[in-house]
Amino acid sequence: MSQSAESAARAVAAPTEIFGQPRGLATLFLTEMWERFTYYGMRAILILFMTGAVTSGGLAIGDKAASSIYGLYMACTYLLSLLGGWIADRLIGAQQAVFCGAVFIMVGNAMLASGHTQVFFLGLLVAVFGVGLLKPNVSAIVASLYPEGGARRDAGFSIFYVGINIGSFMGSWLVPVFAARYGWHWGFALPAVGMLIGITQFNLTRRHLGSAGASAAPGARGSWIPVIVFVALVVFVAALSVSGHLQIDPIAVSAAATWLILIIAISYFAYLFFFAGLSDIERRRAYLMAVLSIGCATFWAGYEQMGNSFNLFAQRYTDLDIIGIHIPAGVFQAVNPFFILLFAPLLASLWVRLDRRGSDPSAPAKFGVGLILMGLGFLVMYCASQYVLAGQKVLPWWLVATYLLHTLGELCLSPVGLSSMTKLAPARFVGQVMGVWFMATALGENLAGQLSAQYDASQLTSLPTLFMKIFLWGTLSGGVMLALTPLLKRLMSGAR
Repeated sequence: MSQSAESAARAVAAPTEIFGQPRGLATLFLTEMWERFTYYGMRAILILFMTGAVTSGGLAIGDKAASSIYGLYMACTYLLSLLGGWIADRLIGAQQAVFCGAVFIMVGNAMLASGHTQVFFLGLLVAVFGVGLLKPNVSAIVASLYPEGGARRDAGFSIFYVGINIGSFMGSWLVPVFAARYGWHWGFALPAVGMLIGITQFNLTRRHLGSAGASAAPGARGSWIPVIVFVALVVFVAALSVSGHLQIDPIAVSAAATWLILIIAISYFAYLFFFAGLSDIERRRAYLMAVLSIGCATFWAGYEQMGNSFNLFAQRYTDLDIIGIHIPAGVFQAVNPFFILLFAPLLASLWVRLDRRGSDPSAPAKFGVGLILMGLGFLVMYCASQYVLAGQKVLPWWLVATYLLHTLGELCLSPVGLSSMTKLAPARFVGQVMGVWFMATALGENLAGQLSAQYDASQLTSLPTLFMKIFLWGTLSGGVMLALTPLLKRLMSGAR
């Protein structure tokens, strides 16, 4: 090759930048924005549709079963992220996993819009596989764009996080409006259209990603056999269910899933503590990781009432007419991403300033604060439910105040937890520990469905009872975490 040809080749291969960031970040920003538009848009109307009357186009499923299905759906999106990450690392590469995941998500949401009950539940299953493929791998590609690491990577992830919440806000706002105005089916069709836009722009601009995530990890080739066996088993069970030969009780499945996740998590930590050959420092940090995982599951079990019991509360017990305008219940799901966009930069700036002064709270302290804020949100809802018991509808500001407290709690716990687990994990176990973090989140999501199932619309006293239970659970857990912070901080053994 001539010198001029070599120079031209290098120019073509050289990554382009926008405002000091790789051009490929814009591709991933928009892909994840549309995926979150689809995910949170569908989530905003999911339980409302399942519990809605047949005359209004809903499925008329009982609250308990619908809550269990909701919790299982949310939990499975996190559990299948483990499989999706493995497929990308060992088989097809992250880029192809993102593309395939986006296709599954689009098809799954299109199936939700079909209007047939059996196709609807199959659509949920297809969408779960899609999220599991796309969600972990789009983040992995972001990291691959910054092989040098450092502050530039942190800035890139901050920009990426903005895209997540823009998509969440748009989906949580627009999809309920579409569903209210044009019917449930159009409400579910809009997320499918959003994902189609995301797929299209991903393919048109994929070249800007270069080799980041283009292939499986070198020297780590896996086999398709476990994947094929797993998918075949799922398809077989789904076929039996659709044909009527197998009746699935979502409440029983949810309970079984909780025990299964618990057994796997406990077994893994037992392995770490006793059989992984950890040093004394690594073992102390592993104890802290176990405590943080418990805090994570506890938080999400309460937080995810947002799309579950709170959504039902908005529809049934909240005055949705504001200054003469009727607000669909699902639109209140947009309050959380709005608050995240508003407060995330402020809290990030606060942590940096406190760190410069040497007074940045430790991860356990932030977890404790996050859990208490989550619990206080349920105290607000407990007070609101007292008006409901008196036969009144409440103003939407009760929900808004609760979402504010929960958002601040999320910002204290979620990003801190992700960062802390990567710092505390032994270098040779980072990937596995992040899988455990996903499992803790999945456990919390599933428990959220089980908790919400304790609400009985025919017994309104069950509503304040549920809210008070989670208030006590959250605040006591947070208080214990704060009380143990000096001990837990020592377990960090210098990790920051």
